[in-house]
Amino acid sequence: MPSLLAIDLGLRTGFAVYGDDGKLRRYGSHNFGSAARLRRGVTGVLAELTDLEWIYIEGSGPLADIWMREAMRLGIPVRVVSAETWRRALLYEREQRNGDQAKRVADTLARRVITWSGAPRPTALRHDTAEAIMLGLWGVLDAGWLERLPDDLRH
Repeated sequence: MPSLLAIDLGLRTGFAVYGDDGKLRRYGSHNFGSAARLRRGVTGVLAELTDLEWIYIEGSGPLADIWMREAMRLGIPVRVVSAETWRRALLYEREQRNGDQAKRVADTLARRVITWSGAPRPTALRHDTAEAIMLGLWGVLDAGWLERLPDDLRH
């Protein structure tokens, strides 16, 4: 089954993997600790996802370049998106007046996505993982894998 990888960029990287049915398959966070370890780790992360059709990245700069170079080598299209882009589409304006507020709302909505998808419930959900889940939800809409936001995820 084709998949989409959403990444909340950083040395501590949040990730979410979605299937072409629009449902979340896997999610988590990985602390690479340094750019050098990230550079070495990206190859393994992408090699694990043999059916990867899209990568969506929130963030830019040298860390994004590492992901984009490896994706280009593998022929996987990458879309770099700002947090404001997916937030504008998935959150109400009143929920994104500041970054802390938007992160809290993203956490709540990410938990709904986990439940809706039938994915394992987290013991703890880091904000980088919650944001990757939300970016990925926006990504499956953008890629046309979901026609619209499912009613269970509207708030």
